[in-house]
Amino acid sequence: MAHIQVFGTGGTIASRGRGEDGVLASDSTNSLVQSVSSVHTVASHDILTTGSYRLNLNNLRTVAEFVRKSLDDDDVDGVVVTHGTDTMEETAFLLDLVHSSRKNVVFTGAQHAADSRDPDGPRNLEDAVKAAVCEDLHGSGALIAFSGVVRSARGARKFHTTALNPFAGGCEVAHMIGDDLVVMCRPIARKPLPLPPPRFDTTRVEIITTFPGATTDLFDFAVRSGTDAVVLAGSGVGNAGPGFLKAVEKAVDRGCPVILSTRTPWGPVVPTYGNGGGIDLVKAGAIPSGDLNPFQARILAALLVSLDTPLHDFSTFFQSTASPSLIQ
Repeated sequence: MAHIQVFGTGGTIASRGRGEDGVLASDSTNSLVQSVSSVHTVASHDILTTGSYRLNLNNLRTVAEFVRKSLDDDDVDGVVVTHGTDTMEETAFLLDLVHSSRKNVVFTGAQHAADSRDPDGPRNLEDAVKAAVCEDLHGSGALIAFSGVVRSARGARKFHTTALNPFAGGCEVAHMIGDDLVVMCRPIARKPLPLPPPRFDTTRVEIITTFPGATTDLFDFAVRSGTDAVVLAGSGVGNAGPGFLKAVEKAVDRGCPVILSTRTPWGPVVPTYGNGGGIDLVKAGAIPSGDLNPFQARILAALLVSLDTPLHDFSTFFQSTASPSLIQ
């Protein structure tokens, strides 16, 4: 028999309708775990009770600290975090970056509120607990369990607003067949980064998206107003229109790291084009985000900034950490 710690942060899984006020997070984690039929013992603790669209970096750091402390407890065999789907990919990725235990940490949530006609939270939580106790997944980093599928947090992305399984990307490490969890593969763990320090709470990393006719006004303002780094969500394999090459050069000269990502939902950044495209942006000092989407790239950049990573080492640290996970 294993002992699983469930941490709650709110989200749809803990929400109920409030008439004209909409759906609001209100249920305790203790009430959620009552539905778990696992033979294992399950403890619960509320970290937050809110919609994940309201979270800030301090909240993410708090979740990371609670999970680390729990995993360091010899009596705890695995951790589940219930979380809203809106920003689950960011919190789960931060946990993946700092995950130093071979024990499993699994995120889950719901698309239907707890008082809906067909709530999906109880089944998702049941599956997450099974993933948390699964020894074949030890060393996989942070995971997301949703609608019968368990995937790596790294590379995961909410791709649909209402689908029962709103996540894609990353790698599918396991799935449910009936009541059984079937493991397909396991990401090879990489060296963890330190837990975010208090400076993480106030680190500013802005995301600027390009599009036809985009100006550099927002990019320039972010740099002038003191942002710690910028993620440039370019088009295609990592490109930006007129003016952005000079803007990137000026930002890097001011000591502001620029991460080149893509607004395209899937696929890596592969600097290919000149005439102000990805090749030129990288020559100007932009750092390719690899397979990381802009939102996970932002989390990695914020963590590196808060850890006082020297500017001359920033690119090396970012690219080595952002490189795709190996699978075994």
